[in-house]
Formats: sequence, C-alpha cells, structure tokens
Amino acid sequence: MEATSFLGFSQESILLISAPIILALIAIEAMVGAFNKRSYYQTGDTWGTIGMLAGNVTMQSFASALSFIAYAFIYQYRLFNFSETLPPWLLLLVALLLLDLTFYIWHRASHRVRFLWAIHLSHHSSEEMNYLVSFRQPWLAPFFKMPFFALLPFVGLDPSVLMLAGLASTFWGVIGHTQIVPRLGPLEWVFNTPSAHRVHHGTNPEYIDKNYANMFIFFDRILGSYAKEVKPVNFGLVAPIGTNNPITITIDPWKKIWADIKTAQSTTEVLGYLLGPPDWKPSRGANPDIERLPQQP
Repeated sequence: MEATSFLGFSQESILLISAPIILALIAIEAMVGAFNKRSYYQTGDTWGTIGMLAGNVTMQSFASALSFIAYAFIYQYRLFNFSETLPPWLLLLVALLLLDLTFYIWHRASHRVRFLWAIHLSHHSSEEMNYLVSFRQPWLAPFFKMPFFALLPFVGLDPSVLMLAGLASTFWGVIGHTQIVPRLGPLEWVFNTPSAHRVHHGTNPEYIDKNYANMFIFFDRILGSYAKEVKPVNFGLVAPIGTNNPITITIDPWKKIWADIKTAQSTTEVLGYLLGPPDWKPSRGANPDIERLPQQP
C-alpha cells in the first residue's frame, strides 16, 4: 500500500506517456479523415464531448480520492494477499483480468438497469465515433462505479496496483473509439478492438447490448454478449436526445424516469422503472370483467 508506483510506473508517468499518444492519435485520425474526405469530427458534437468531459473530470477528482480511501480501508480485510504471493508481472495480469471482468459486470448492468443507463447513456449520445468520444463520460459515473470495483481490494488487489492497472485499462478504452482501424484478425478473439467496440456503440438491432468488455473481448464470447462487426454501424442512441448540451444530456434521462414513476400504480412498478431494463413497461393486463363480456354480433 505504501508504494505509489508499480513495475517502475507511477500514475503520473503513465499520464505523461499516454497524453501525447492520445493527442497524436486524434491528429492522425483527423488527417486520415481529411485524406479520405470524411469528417470524423463535428463541431457541435466535439463541444458536447468537451462539456461532458469537464463535468466528469470534476466529479472524478472527488471520486478518486474517496474511492482510494475506501479501497484502502477495504483492503485491510482482504481475502488474499496477491502482492506477496504473485510475481509483479502475474500480479499485473491478474489485476487487469479482474478489473476487466468487473468492468464487464458494471457495464452490462449500466445497459440493463434503467437508473444506471440514465447515467451511462450520455457516453452513447454521440452520433460520431472517434477518439475524442471516449472522453464523453457521464458526470455521475465515477460515484456509481465504486460499489462494483470495491470488490477488488476485498479479494486482495492492492489499491495502488488497481489505480495503475485502471489507467492502463482506460488508455486501452480510448484507442478503441475510432473508425480508421479495421478488423485485426486473430486479435479479435482476445481483445476489445476498435471493430468490436464500434459494434457496442451501434444502434443496429443486431448490435444493441453487445461487446461490454473494455480490454478482453473473450469475456463477451464466454458470457454470450459478443457480436462481430458485419454491417456498417449506425452510432448513437436508439432514441436520440437531439442535443449536444451536456446538461440536457445528463438530466433528460432522469426527467423521463420521473415522468414514468408518476404514472406508477404500485411500489413494484416504481422499482420496475428504476431497476428494470431501459425499455421496461408494467404488464397490467386487460380487465378480466371486460374480457368476459359477450362479443358483439
């Protein structure tokens, strides 16, 4: 726990390495688009992403400190001590695998539980697919992720290692948001490639709720949520919000939940609107007395 670096890398060094790489990728993507006479970046969409990012960074600054304190406390009651029993390279691999499995669980829940989807959908609100879209992150997500990832220090992963593995995982997530990288052959079986992640952002019926993993796509293959990119992907939301205003993007899903809750006729229906799938509707059925009425001749 005392260590602020792992395998010679600190959070600061990873950020210093990754930041110029990401900026270079954005520049390359823009140049490729210009060369191919395709515009991967739209002004309104870009400003919407920057607005979402600003709010997320603000929230993340508080959540990161809170989560590290919470994880450090939980780590005292760990089930296993991986840092003492595993060599560094294997510890990093275990951290990345468990981190990605936890990400998969959180991500799948964020698509199938409505109040979590109300938070997460802002990431899918862009109708573009570019490296900058990876930074269109929900304002409330840093706090709602914490209960899921709190299991990792309890299992036995040092929070310092988790922070560094999390940065590496985040960088991998960034490079998956692009249209300029084609399918990558055998790598598609193991990793969440740009092709696999394009599918995740698609509104095509065959692509909805697919490819949840952040780094290792074999979790989707094992758990039955994998889809291969075949047809061109239509990016965005099935029901578009119609704006790039980050405040509207953040608030609109909650307004719709509240409107549905006001129509609820029972506690069960309230819970359904909050905890059911995003398209959940109550099954109230027809009036049995009406059903028994004789048919008109």
